[in-house]
This record gives sequence, structure tokens and C-alpha cells, in this order.
Amino acid sequence: MTISECPKCSYRRLPQDSQVSPGICPACGIAYQKWLDRLSPKVSALSEPIVNARTRAFKSIVIKIRERLLETPGQTDSLALFGRVMLYLLVFIWGWLFIFDGINWEGIGGSFLHNINLPFHEFGHVLFTPFGRFMSTLGGSLFQVVMPLLLMVAFIVQRKDPFAASIMLWWSGQNFIDVSPYIADAPYRAIPLIRGLGEDHHDWGNLLSMMGMVDSARAFALASFAMGVFLMLVSYAWGGYVLFLQKQRA
Repeated sequence: MTISECPKCSYRRLPQDSQVSPGICPACGIAYQKWLDRLSPKVSALSEPIVNARTRAFKSIVIKIRERLLETPGQTDSLALFGRVMLYLLVFIWGWLFIFDGINWEGIGGSFLHNINLPFHEFGHVLFTPFGRFMSTLGGSLFQVVMPLLLMVAFIVQRKDPFAASIMLWWSGQNFIDVSPYIADAPYRAIPLIRGLGEDHHDWGNLLSMMGMVDSARAFALASFAMGVFLMLVSYAWGGYVLFLQKQRA
């Protein structure tokens, strides 16, 4: 093995040190490899407590997050539990109707929930206006899918209500589905816009035109729809398990 600098005394070999074996330090006389071999277990022994501490800290964080996501009240009122079960069944059935209907503007645009999502969509345009035309245009769709996630975090952190948080996750998923036909319509700009605006105000037609990706509108729409389905399914599993835990405490 050839080492130019001693790992013990930091002596750098010089040309006149050629008479000394390449594996031995001319200054302190150590055999490089033997020194390193003896040092390695010490380094490992010193680093092991650090690694274990980091592992314990990570496990502690995971446990705390899990506890917060599955937290249930000390006592569960039977009437309140019944109301939550009814709400869960409502969004469960309603969600599957959206999923089975696919990317269908008539079904999604004509739903009651679309009219609830629309004001948040419009507010998103205003909210992101300071960030330029692209973000202002994207802001409508972006805010309507992010806003329920912000509420989800609030329910987890402030209210400590994971069931309500799961409903907010479901709502975000529904918003992803709500946006999907708008994206798919980018090449055609046929969906009627509010306030009688013309096709030049079509958000996704303009966004994908700016990116030169109008031909990929269908792929973006499918991705949005798939994300919506995924979030809904996660919300079903999460909310259902929280209700199961609450039922055990009732």
C-alpha cells in the first residue's frame, strides 16, 4: 500500500525517504496498515453511540407522528361516534361515485361539491397574483387542492382530531379529481368559464401553452385524477381505522 501522508503524525513522504519501506512512516515508524486496522474498531466504537442515538431519535419521531395521526379522545360519546360513522359512509359512497365516473366534466362540474370548490379556486388566482402570470394562472387549481391539506394539518396539530383531518384529505383528493377534466380540456377550451369569460382565460389551456405541453394535457389530467383517487383511498383507510379505535373506547 502506498500512503503519502502518515495517518498518525501527518508526515508527508519525501523523495529521499525511498530507502524506507513504503508501508512504514519515516518519521514515527508506524506501519500504516496496522495503525489503520487498530484505529478502525475505535472509530466504530465511538460512532456507534451516535448512530444509535440518531436511530432512537428517528423512531421516537415516527412514534409521535403515528400517535398524533391515530389519536382518539379519552371518552367517545356514542352519538358523536354515530355522526362520524354517518359522515364517513357519506364521503365513502360519494367518493366512489367520483372515482367510477372518471374524468367526466358533466358529472364533476354538475356536482354540488364543485360549487363549493369554485370560490377557493378563484381566490387562489388572487392569492398568487403577486408571483407573476404563470403562478397566478396556476394558483386557482393549486389553492383548491392545497387548502384542504392546510385544514388537515390544522385539525391534526391544533384540534388533535385525526378523523376530521382524514375528511380534509378526502376533500383534497376530490379537488384533484375536480381539476382533472379542466386539464383534459386544455386543447379544446370547451368547458364554459364563469362570468362568461372567453377561451383565452382557460387556465390549463394557457398553462400548458406556456410550457409547450398542450399535447400532454390528457397525461396531466390522468395524473391529477390518479392522485385524487390515491388520496381518497388513503383517507378511507385512515378515517376508518380512527373510527375503529374510537369504537373500542366507546
